[in-house]
Amino acid sequence: MNKVKRKLPDWFKVKFPAGKNFYELKEKFSDASLNTVCEEAACPNIGECWERKTATFMILGDTCTRACSYCNIKTGWPGFIDDSEPYRLAKTVKDMNLNYVVITSVDRDDLDDAGSGIFAKSIIEIKKLCENIKIEVLTPDFNGSEEFLLKVLEAGPSILNHNIETAPRIFKKVRPKGNYELSLNFLKNSKKFKPNIPTKSGMMVGLGETKQEIIETMKDLRSNDCDLLTIGQYLRPSKKHHPIIKFYHPEEFEELKKIAMNFGFSHVAAGPLVRSSYHADEQHNAAIDNLISKNSE
Repeated sequence: MNKVKRKLPDWFKVKFPAGKNFYELKEKFSDASLNTVCEEAACPNIGECWERKTATFMILGDTCTRACSYCNIKTGWPGFIDDSEPYRLAKTVKDMNLNYVVITSVDRDDLDDAGSGIFAKSIIEIKKLCENIKIEVLTPDFNGSEEFLLKVLEAGPSILNHNIETAPRIFKKVRPKGNYELSLNFLKNSKKFKPNIPTKSGMMVGLGETKQEIIETMKDLRSNDCDLLTIGQYLRPSKKHHPIIKFYHPEEFEELKKIAMNFGFSHVAAGPLVRSSYHADEQHNAAIDNLISKNSE
């Protein structure tokens, strides 16, 4: 495994965020006692997404019960929950006049319901205050519990997103406490329970997978009825994390996108800077259009 320090290629340069909506949201976020993945993860797409009035919130605290080799979030056993968080989140979303919101979280294996209850309450409370907003949830696997998954789906999210992250051969190196087949089944069960709620998943590349393994993972996702896909370059948070084995060129991402679309995904976002929430509103619209088309046949 090549562990030589790698310099970021030129194609990782992005414009400094400077739009009107960006500055308005930045000011409001600074007053809210909530975590946004946009800022916490220093997402390179923050300016573009906030200009589209789309934001990603991280609920259930800042401590994860798992220790994935690619992730910079601290690991521990929190043992507590903030029951007021769904209400504060809903009020913040309303105050910011967002069009599309993504709700994600750390893994909470320490909770009896793995955090599914707070996900469901967050959806419900946002819907009470924001009539026309679209809500995407990017959830953990809830340890494969159908009961917990159904609890979230019954609250009525616009999209159910769960990231597969990588190919089976290196899955355990990347997500030692995860399970590849369990994650696929999680997506499959979502469509089984609620066929009209589109499902979505994401992959990182550059962890040591081969092109053929990426393609096989795409096939696995489609065979489990996944509608939407994101593919982005893995970037190493620190020397303690999994090394970057390869930087994929933008042309390679375009090729992967074409291959994925040929497998039947409703929408694919692929590129060096693409993350799970990239153009989430656009992906949602593509998925809904595809469902309408299928139902009219």
